[in-house]
Amino acid sequence: MSDLHADAVRVLKDWDAPDPAQEQLRLDYLDHLAQHDDGMWKPCRPGHITASALVIDPVGGRVLLTLHRKLKMWLQMGGHCEPGDATLADSALREATEESGIAGLTLLRAEPVKLDRHETPCAWHLDVQYAAIAEPDAVEEISEESLDLKWYGFDEVGAVADGSVEALLARTRAVIGV
Repeated sequence: MSDLHADAVRVLKDWDAPDPAQEQLRLDYLDHLAQHDDGMWKPCRPGHITASALVIDPVGGRVLLTLHRKLKMWLQMGGHCEPGDATLADSALREATEESGIAGLTLLRAEPVKLDRHETPCAWHLDVQYAAIAEPDAVEEISEESLDLKWYGFDEVGAVADGSVEALLARTRAVIGV
């Protein structure tokens, strides 16, 4: 079992889920990790833990989304954990930085904002979702994982992204009080 696996168990045990559905996902993720020593890594079937971060500019009331190269959907930044990630939070911040091209992002808080389980072409992703704060003058740079990056006003997200992104934004806004 890796240190990252142990961190994920700790994070999920300590996290206060905001509602019963999130509590059930938290318990499901803990069961997954208890059953799979390799539950953090992409080769694990039927699924694996992933980490993502919604990049927000709370001052400007906007969120940066990526047009995912493979899925062709507007999503938050995120993906697979890597052996060099010390913690889930580190994984989420690394993914957000790599995919947005924005240096100096900071996590809104050390614990997750939300959990989301979804099926992808490789397996089920048991996504642990964070929020990352960008400075108002942050300039994004498209990575090889994106077809495009674009800032959207909080009220524009529903027109371009699916319900999972809308739910992550709503939960993030509730946490920061905007």
